[in-house]
Amino acid sequence: MGKHTGFVEYRRKGVPFRDPIRRTTDFREIYTDPDENILTLQSARCMDCGVPFCQAETGCPVDNLIPEWNDLVYQGRWREALDRLHSTNNFPEFTGRTCPAPCEGACVLGIIDLPVTIKNIENAIVDRGFAEGWIRAHRPATRTGKKVAIVGSGPAGLAAADELNKAGHEVTVYERDDRIGGLLMYGIPNMKLDKAVVDRRINLLRKSGISFVTGADVGKNTDAAQLMAENDAMLLTTGATIPRDLPIPGRELKGIHFAMDFLTATTRSLLNSNLEDGDFISARHKRVLVIGGGDTGTDCIGTSLRHECKNVINLELLQQPPKERADNNPWPEWPDVFRTDYGHGEAASRYGADPRRYSVLTKEFIDDRNGNVAALRTVKVDWHCRDGKWAMSEIPDSEQLIKADLVLLALGFLGPETYLADALEVELDSRSNYRAEYGKYQTGVQGLFTAGDCRRGQSLVVWAINEGRGSAQAIDAYLSK
Repeated sequence: MGKHTGFVEYRRKGVPFRDPIRRTTDFREIYTDPDENILTLQSARCMDCGVPFCQAETGCPVDNLIPEWNDLVYQGRWREALDRLHSTNNFPEFTGRTCPAPCEGACVLGIIDLPVTIKNIENAIVDRGFAEGWIRAHRPATRTGKKVAIVGSGPAGLAAADELNKAGHEVTVYERDDRIGGLLMYGIPNMKLDKAVVDRRINLLRKSGISFVTGADVGKNTDAAQLMAENDAMLLTTGATIPRDLPIPGRELKGIHFAMDFLTATTRSLLNSNLEDGDFISARHKRVLVIGGGDTGTDCIGTSLRHECKNVINLELLQQPPKERADNNPWPEWPDVFRTDYGHGEAASRYGADPRRYSVLTKEFIDDRNGNVAALRTVKVDWHCRDGKWAMSEIPDSEQLIKADLVLLALGFLGPETYLADALEVELDSRSNYRAEYGKYQTGVQGLFTAGDCRRGQSLVVWAINEGRGSAQAIDAYLSK
């Protein structure tokens, strides 16, 4: 490394978000422009580790060459840093904005100090690449004559399409929605991933020779068997799109929605009319209650604030994580510690308190006598570990009614919808995902592959890219026989 003592001399300093009150008045990205001088010093904190766990199995799923591009940024060799970054990651502008950074959780410096700001540096490299015009479309010099159909245009599908196109195959991506991008387009709000950033990359892929078809719901309005017959291989990257429900009394009441329906409708209306068409689930002047933590819950909080909600509360069934690693959560495992994400910080700035309430079990949705949700009946729970297994018990006399006009369920996803699997006779695994062995990605149907959340279950964007790249290698090997 260029600065062997950097981790001793410099403290961690991340790229700050925009002011929390001001940024909730718009849907622009929450990030500020990074200071190049600060990034240079932050890259100097990389320790020249004997074993860089940041890019190992415990860290980055796409095996980013993190110490190498940290060193290149320190030396001011940004173009070379971009080349290193793109050698393992097709879309660093997506991961640099949305990834929770398991690489930082596995950073060796994290044993004794705060980890290197890997995510900030990654995002700065790719943004500079676009600003300087270094990132361009490249069509393959020759074509193999082989055709591949990809169903689903999320990060797994796009990564696979990019790799297969580079190998010279003719690739067509089919998307059932009206815009390309899948989770990237409609599952992640604008303030975290601006859709111009998504469109910018998709336009490059299109110029590189990849074809895209929207409004094609394969298995419904597009014949799946015919698509198989017309192509030499087919890849399913449809995501995990069945939301986990909360089947308790009162679930049928109006005003209770799945988080993804809320987020998707807002983004579509924002892109179509800047929310002027009113074709979305509005939180304006409502008491919002988000059930479930994680990224999706945070996005619901942030979106509700931008709708100008009256207030927002976030219920979490699990207990509050500790501020420091617990003894059973050692480095380099992902640190299960208390964090404040952008939405939590925005709510705290607006209302004066963190919106999260932990160890709360929702028992019933209460009717306003007109078929609308008016409140939730909840109870506090106590978590305890017995024989290595965690269990909860309700705390007596801890019932509470929480008023709410809009309830958003952010409880995760169960797996992919099954109509496409039924049409192609794809076997499902014990978790209702498309069955295909990791590293091979081929289903029990000859020439039919699957990757991403629909194969491994709900996961991160960076894991979807990993699976897209891996499945592309498997398909290329299959077509090369």
